[in-house]
Amino acid sequence: MQYISTRGREEPKKFSEIVLEGLAGDGGLYVPQEYPKLTHEALHAMRTMTYADVAFEVLKRFADDINPADLKRLIDETYTAQTYCNVRAGSDPKAIVPVRKLKNGLFLAELSNGPTLAFKDMAMQFLGALFSYLLAREGKVLNILGATSGDTGSAAEYAMRSRKGIRVFMLSPYGRMSEFQRAQMYSLSDANIFNLAVQGVFDDCQDIVKEIGRDAAFKARYSIGTINSINWARVAAQVVYYVYSYLKVTENEDEAVDVAVPTGNFGNVLAAWIAKQMGVPFARLAVATNENDVLDEFFKTGVYRIRDGAHTYLTSSPSMDISKASNFERYIYDILGRNSLRLCALKDELDRTGRFSVSGADFESVRESGFTSGKSVHADRLSTIRAILKTEGILIDPHTADAVKVALDRMRGGVKMLVMETAQPAKFAATIREATGKDPERPVGYVDIEKRPQHVTVVPAQAQVVRDFLVDKLSH
Repeated sequence: MQYISTRGREEPKKFSEIVLEGLAGDGGLYVPQEYPKLTHEALHAMRTMTYADVAFEVLKRFADDINPADLKRLIDETYTAQTYCNVRAGSDPKAIVPVRKLKNGLFLAELSNGPTLAFKDMAMQFLGALFSYLLAREGKVLNILGATSGDTGSAAEYAMRSRKGIRVFMLSPYGRMSEFQRAQMYSLSDANIFNLAVQGVFDDCQDIVKEIGRDAAFKARYSIGTINSINWARVAAQVVYYVYSYLKVTENEDEAVDVAVPTGNFGNVLAAWIAKQMGVPFARLAVATNENDVLDEFFKTGVYRIRDGAHTYLTSSPSMDISKASNFERYIYDILGRNSLRLCALKDELDRTGRFSVSGADFESVRESGFTSGKSVHADRLSTIRAILKTEGILIDPHTADAVKVALDRMRGGVKMLVMETAQPAKFAATIREATGKDPERPVGYVDIEKRPQHVTVVPAQAQVVRDFLVDKLSH
């Protein structure tokens, strides 16, 4: 399989090449030249498979330049009950992704059982193993530059800590994550982990990563790669749990299912879109936003209007406090018929004016793509957390609450609705306490995490300062 850039100015490359490169040299995002297909027969055969076996069947279609035996070994070593052990009472860690039927007719895919209690572990643990394999095979090193709104950073750092040939430089927005999220990242003392708290919002962090990523000479000299869902391998690994979850809630391969996803950077719901393109019968994809409702506005109006830092709100679902969704480019590329010239024109308009719009046949394509959307605010997520605790006896985190709220608003008679859980409530104790009057329980090993020494460097939102930091650390 060959991969091309959404901007159309890169030669096709193999999977292994784009994994280590991350962002394309022309500033675009890598996508397969065409999506591989999962036939009814292939889906049916997966029904009795373990999560690891489903992962192999999906990922071998994207990573066809990796020896199948090696790929299978990496997957089997990644998706174990020991790694994904932080399950709710009554859930089986061997499932890796337990799927629970709720009394209100929803199905909940539990994606947050990994070491950092967030869905990002589902892809990041695999990427850690994949990076190590590729770097050893090719005799290279990799310096990962990433941005996080809360969960990506900790998942990346836990997956990459102490790995030979890998260093991680993670940018996070200063003062805009929960105490638990900060402690997860900043308490790591591994010599290959560097945390930088940027005096700005997540979008500032992401812009810095992209600016540095566009400097091909700097990337090559210092072996810079990415770990955000900018990296196609992240998206590919996330496709797996959509395939697996679909099979767990259906009786046959003709049954349509709706899915609701809390969305910030669009990477998680993009994986659902990719699964749909591959042949998984997802009917509607419900995008749930918080007060930062850029994507809700787009799917309702066709207008994509980003917000500046002053108008990117600090909310009680902070991992979704994003106004520029990187992975949205991959979706728009598909909607425009994979026309790079038209995509670049929209990107230029966005850079000039802070917005673009699609209309006419293009907006009709958006409507026909199956996407719908909704918005949840603080009061909504508090009431949803309380309601699910009362009716189901389980706690959900604020981001999942946003998805549940939108899912209930968008449910259709006779069509199952699958909600993708994104984190455990322990990561957001203040909001859980406000909603329920009690602190959430924590898995063993996380009880006193906020009290541990923290290691972080505060920097202004300036790409040159980050460059200088990288050069200094990589020169020693």
